[in-house]
Amino acid sequence: MLYFQVVILAATAMLVYYFEFTDTFSTAEQGFICRDPTLSRPDPGPEQSSSVQPVILYSVVGGLPVVLVGAGFLLYMCKDSEKAVVMGNCCYVNPMVRRTFRFLGVYVFGLFTIDIFVNAGYMVTGSLAPYFLSVCWPNYSALDCQNTARFISQSDACIGNPDDIMRARKTFPSKEAALSLYPAVYLAMYVMSCVGSSGGRLAGPLLSLSLVSVAVLTGINRVAENRNHWRDVMAGQAVGAAIAIFLVSYYSSSVAVVAGLTDQISSYIFRLNHPPESSLDC
Repeated sequence: MLYFQVVILAATAMLVYYFEFTDTFSTAEQGFICRDPTLSRPDPGPEQSSSVQPVILYSVVGGLPVVLVGAGFLLYMCKDSEKAVVMGNCCYVNPMVRRTFRFLGVYVFGLFTIDIFVNAGYMVTGSLAPYFLSVCWPNYSALDCQNTARFISQSDACIGNPDDIMRARKTFPSKEAALSLYPAVYLAMYVMSCVGSSGGRLAGPLLSLSLVSVAVLTGINRVAENRNHWRDVMAGQAVGAAIAIFLVSYYSSSVAVVAGLTDQISSYIFRLNHPPESSLDC
């Protein structure tokens, strides 16, 4: 099944590539109402000027799981000497090593899934950012909506920078909110399952709540900087949390089943390769 899982992960990564770096899937172009106050906030500028810059967000999303899972692996190796699993005649793999790589592999698959869900939302809804009219620069005189609240659906109504306009059409759901809450929930469940009561009654909950709190504050910051509406952030956080809970729940149940089967198979292979010596009567 390893090769099959690698193929699935590669196909998911390829779909993410088409969403992010090609024009295969286009974002929906939604209309707007003249002088809509919910779309007239000032332009906050590029993402690099945000308090939570993309380089910081992506570094934490990619590096924090490796650090926490690696620390848990080292702690496990220092205090536990679980026997290795025999794979054939030559390979001895510690179960914790297999679980660690499987856990990180499922985590990466979740990141790709979030990107697909978010870009699918862009493609279907094309929801407008709070600062859309500030970068659209519509010509109200030509559109005949100086004194009336008229709905504008023309695709050429905006005369602003096309890149800024496209950025303002990609808000629902918020990718940053999804990417911040997904690792928080994923790692919080991992910490609670690994630490449990061995680290005291407060160590696990404290670390878990800290991760989730930072993720929630990241979403609030998106609204405070006029980069997203509340609905965008809440939808993004719902996507990230739902995918994290589903993957961790599925991973935990599958690990319990596979661990039992692996122990039985490895014990059977070991008996085949090391038959008991027959006792001889003297």
